[in-house]
Amino acid sequence: MPDARPLSGRIAIVTGSNSGIGLGVARELARAGADIVLNSFTDRDEDHALARQIAQDCDVAARYIAADMSDPVACRRLVEAAGACDILVNNAGIQHVCPVEEFPVEKWNAILAINLSSAFHTTAAALPMMRKTGWGRIVNIASAHGLTASPYKSAYVAAKHGVVGLTKTVALETAGQSITCNAICPGYVLTPLVEAQIPDQMKTHGMDRDTVVREVMLARQPSKQFATVEQIGGTAVYLCSEAAAQVTGTTISVDGGWTAL
Repeated sequence: MPDARPLSGRIAIVTGSNSGIGLGVARELARAGADIVLNSFTDRDEDHALARQIAQDCDVAARYIAADMSDPVACRRLVEAAGACDILVNNAGIQHVCPVEEFPVEKWNAILAINLSSAFHTTAAALPMMRKTGWGRIVNIASAHGLTASPYKSAYVAAKHGVVGLTKTVALETAGQSITCNAICPGYVLTPLVEAQIPDQMKTHGMDRDTVVREVMLARQPSKQFATVEQIGGTAVYLCSEAAAQVTGTTISVDGGWTAL
């Protein structure tokens, strides 16, 4: 019988995890037995309540540590504050859409800092811990936009391509050390943020919900179905499992066929 809690005893840090994909990944890792460190830049009662709920639901240790992923020092301190790191999931990210010539410099800098540089800083802080224990898993949440491009998303596309490159480099530097580094490349995922956009899109295009999802939001996703946060989380659990011990330096697309086009 497969172990129902294969990650028991492992400590997982998930950045940008008080909502959306990050929270979904954290929950799936906790269901697999990992102790969880949630993170975002806020420090609210509800953030800490999320950690308590995961601990109660999954019978694991869970806590929330606030850290601004745009700050290199804060990125490294997050890992230090956790005290140990067996599994690192770099998920924190932001988006801004604008033509290149009009793209605000401050938005470019913020997207590169949060979506790319934070993964470098947390990885640099976590690797010594993983090497000390002789085991580690790094899972970078990239995007279909880490493998292809769309107009008006120059900073996001550049950052996510960078995440894929960083993933490959870290995998080579840790090969043979029982440490793996891989990237998950989601297409459109049904998160609360995406769900909130649907009514506005319906109004703008004069379409019902199913049509606007299929024809507008998922125009580039051949399956015409959103991925779910549980599916992204399940992929992360697989990458952290012993079944994936020889899977490193690669990307796994969860995009309904987007990058097959």
